[in-house]
Amino acid sequence: MKVNVLEAHDRLLHFKKSQENIIVQGINDCLKKNPDSLYLQSRSPYVYIFGHPRTDDDGVTKRLLWQPRLRKPEAQINSYLVRATSNTDIVEIIWNIPPPEQWSQYKTGNVTEDPIVNYSVQMFLSNKKKLEAPDPDDLSEEVGKNIWDEYINTKRQKSMMGKLYDIS
Repeated sequence: MKVNVLEAHDRLLHFKKSQENIIVQGINDCLKKNPDSLYLQSRSPYVYIFGHPRTDDDGVTKRLLWQPRLRKPEAQINSYLVRATSNTDIVEIIWNIPPPEQWSQYKTGNVTEDPIVNYSVQMFLSNKKKLEAPDPDDLSEEVGKNIWDEYINTKRQKSMMGKLYDIS
């Protein structure tokens, strides 16, 4: 069977663009609609967005979860991490680590090569501590904990007020 190179390339570009759109949409939704993220952005000059796919209870459907963080989480296989400047569209990719069975697809020289994935995988394998190391501008663990504690207390107070005054 002869493959039309141009057609295959067009399909690859379409696939990459659709995958990119899904990831960008998830990050944007987390930054602009997620209440936790909005609160963190009001208290911190940046927020990390940690993305990781999970399988639904049906065992088939997968969905990407996007969680705002103040500090870098542990690097995991099949995860994404970006650092966003609060209340802006400025986003820096920290890592993109696909499942191990896909790593060879992204190697240099392949049609699907990706330097960010290659760097992320190599760092994950050889220097995970450096990949997870805090940015010099990161808030201290204590300051981050105080921000989260403040947010949790605010949510509790709103919940108690809602119950007290029967507000949904």
